[in-house]
Amino acid sequence: MKMDEIKEVAKGLGIKPGKMKKGDLIREIQRAEGNEECYNSGKADICGQEGCSWREDC
Repeated sequence: MKMDEIKEVAKGLGIKPGKMKKGDLIREIQRAEGNEECYNSGKADICGQEGCSWREDC
């Protein structure tokens, strides 16, 4: 997903993306959605979040 699209998702959740880096912003979105903040942490195989919007990027 491109950064502009990620920022739109963030705004929809009431997050002000400002100049956040992609990984930080995605983890903030995960937090707001009530999910584990595991994006790009190397845990994609064990996180158990098969329906995660960011899984393909992770």
